[in-house]
Amino acid sequence: MKKFNVGVIGATGMVGQRFLLLLENHPYFNVTHLAASANSAGKKYKDAVKKWNMSAPIPEKFANAVVLDAEKDMQKIAAEADFCFCAVNMNKEDIRALECAYAKAECPIVSNNSAHRFTPDVPMVIPEINDGHLEVIAAQKARLGTKRGFIAVKSNCSLQSYVPLLHPLKKFGIRSAAVCTYQAISGAGKTFETMPEICDNVIPYIGGEEEKSQLEPLKIWGEIKGGEIVPATAPVITAQCLRVPVSDGHTAACFVSFENKPTKEEILKAWEDFSGEPQKLGLPSAPKKFIHYLRDDNRPQPALDRNIENGMAVSAGRLREDGLFDYKFIGLSHNTLRGAAGGAVLLAELLAAKGYFG
Repeated sequence: MKKFNVGVIGATGMVGQRFLLLLENHPYFNVTHLAASANSAGKKYKDAVKKWNMSAPIPEKFANAVVLDAEKDMQKIAAEADFCFCAVNMNKEDIRALECAYAKAECPIVSNNSAHRFTPDVPMVIPEINDGHLEVIAAQKARLGTKRGFIAVKSNCSLQSYVPLLHPLKKFGIRSAAVCTYQAISGAGKTFETMPEICDNVIPYIGGEEEKSQLEPLKIWGEIKGGEIVPATAPVITAQCLRVPVSDGHTAACFVSFENKPTKEEILKAWEDFSGEPQKLGLPSAPKKFIHYLRDDNRPQPALDRNIENGMAVSAGRLREDGLFDYKFIGLSHNTLRGAAGGAVLLAELLAAKGYFG
């Protein structure tokens, strides 16, 4: 496969930093443009970053790159990059406008942002689950009047800890599910240093998170009709989302009821056997095994299990029958890898393999 020239919009933020670590030596993608707000534009990347939040140092190849203005330099970036990742910290209306402007300038956007997740002709993709939704891009291009430009997004980070575990069980007829997510502080772009109020504490509210957790799975499980993705109407999902004193890794306690209740062995086999298009295609960021079931009652734990398969696998544990629902289990995913930058890179690999950046 040819190497694609790539821009990272929002390169100085926490997700942008993670993008650069993931893309430093990527076999498909060569980062040629770093962009951020006007406050960072014109500075060397190492000087524009207020705080480097990753454990690995700033990659040398990016340290002295001059940061561009994401808005003022849009035409230059769009003309020179094959596509861009977007992870900006702006209000939703401004993000929506910025991403549309890049797409209309014939620069495809792979977005980590939530602004376009419910735009009907924008695919919101977990690559192992609903890669078929990429077909709606043709209708989106017709609406935008573009030949190459489009927007594709990844789903909310919290979904990765339970939707991949529910998906293989849909064949048993999921009637309802309840989920409580325990979300790491990096999901808010924070560290323990910048979020001291989380120490010895749990914060029982994350703005907008519960609505996303309940509604986004239905779009992922929806179908394309008339050039739009029509969300599924079932199953019913209810969610509570808490911020907990964990650096990385979102944990989910999930409860589920079925139309045709499977045995525990049938659930474990469904998880064991499940794989998707990224595994079939052998994409560089894809975990060889998507779902890992851990049989120790004390697992999964963020500190021990968030980095399974470079943080791109989902782990599960404690599957057992429940007195109110049919079953309950624990899920875990790495929120800034599988749930954010890593998930977006995997989506871009899928788009590249399917010819969408041609």
